[in-house]
Amino acid sequence: MPENFAHNLKDLKLKATPKRLAILSLLAEELSYASPEEVWRKLRRNFASIGLPTVYRNLEDLANGGLITKVIHPNRQLYYYFCPNSHHHHHFICLSCRKVEDINFCGMEEIEKKVDGTVLSHIVQVNGLCRDCAESHGGTP
Repeated sequence: MPENFAHNLKDLKLKATPKRLAILSLLAEELSYASPEEVWRKLRRNFASIGLPTVYRNLEDLANGGLITKVIHPNRQLYYYFCPNSHHHHHFICLSCRKVEDINFCGMEEIEKKVDGTVLSHIVQVNGLCRDCAESHGGTP
């Protein structure tokens, strides 16, 4: 997968810089979503001079290009997640353990029937507790 990152960046007309490649690799290794600050702290191990604004800018570029996914948390913090599934789908986000699961269902056809207009895009994210967290937390995050 990391060998494809440089090609993916080139397709987006983004340079395959060491920092961008490191961000993609780091997120691809994570099993959950990460905040920009968490990404920055981990990257500082290999890039002593990397600034938080650089991390934010690169995360936004990668998300806008569709290489990573934005996770909008109810705490109003923005997180990022690498999803290897390139097909159209949505995500279930566990607010406790941060696990992200693919939802291979999209109700856009039904939604478009109910909307009095033309839908240009949509974002669907389902937040909750995974089965393990719901059982261990008694249903509360």
